[in-house]
Amino acid sequence: MTKPAPLAPAPLDPDRYDAVTFDVYGTLIDWEPTILDDLADWAAGAGASCARADLLDMFDRARAHYQQLSPARAYPDVLRSAFAYVANDLGLAVDADVRERFAASVPSWPAYGDSVAALARLNERFRLGALTNMDNASFAASHERLEGCFDVVVTAERAGAYKPSLRHFVLGLTDLAAMDIPPDRVLHVGQSLRADVRPGNLLGLDTVFINRPGRGLGHKGFGAELAEPIATYPTMADFVADFLGN
Repeated sequence: MTKPAPLAPAPLDPDRYDAVTFDVYGTLIDWEPTILDDLADWAAGAGASCARADLLDMFDRARAHYQQLSPARAYPDVLRSAFAYVANDLGLAVDADVRERFAASVPSWPAYGDSVAALARLNERFRLGALTNMDNASFAASHERLEGCFDVVVTAERAGAYKPSLRHFVLGLTDLAAMDIPPDRVLHVGQSLRADVRPGNLLGLDTVFINRPGRGLGHKGFGAELAEPIATYPTMADFVADFLGN
C-alpha cells in the first residue's frame, strides 16, 4: 500500500474556489476493511491461505475489469462478479450465499470518523458535489450516513460509466456551471489516484489526494502513476484544517 505523503508545504487558498467535489468511497466512506474482512473470512473458511494485501489486489483488479467491461452494470453486480473473480483466482468454488451478502454490503460500509464534521464545515462556504462509482440506490444509504450534504450527485448509474471515465466530471461540472460556478472555481478531492486525481488532471482541475493510512484501493493501474495532486493529506480532518484553518 502507498505510504501517506507529507502534508502540503503551503495552505491551499479557499478564496480560489466556490465548489468542492469528492470521490466518496475511500475518501469519505471507509469501505476497505469491510470488503477485506468479508473476503478474508470467506477464504479462510473455505481453506484458502491468502495475505490480505493479495486479496485486496485481486479485488481491485476484478472490480476495475468489470467496471470497464460493463459500464452500465450496478455496483452490487460488480461486487458479485468481483467475488467470483477472486474465487477463481484462489481456486475456490463460489458460495452463492456469501456472494449475495457481499454484493449487498454497501449500506453497511461506515463513514470515516472525520467525514461528517469535515463536510459540514466545508458546506458552510462551498457547494459540495459527489462523483461516485456507485449506483443510485447504494449511494443513497451512504449519502444518509454523510447527512445528505451534497448539492450535486453524479453516480455511475447516472453517468452510464465508471471512473476513470471523464463522464462523471463532465456531468458534475455541467451541474455546477448551472449554479454559475466555472471549472476553474472547482476543487476535486479523492482517495483514488486512478479514478479521481488523474482524470481531474486531464481536465485541468485542481485535485487533492486524501491518502488514508493503511488504505490502498485505487492506487494502481489506469494511469495512477501519472496522477499529480496539488496537495496530499492523510485525512479529511487534516485537509479541512489546512484549507480553512483550525
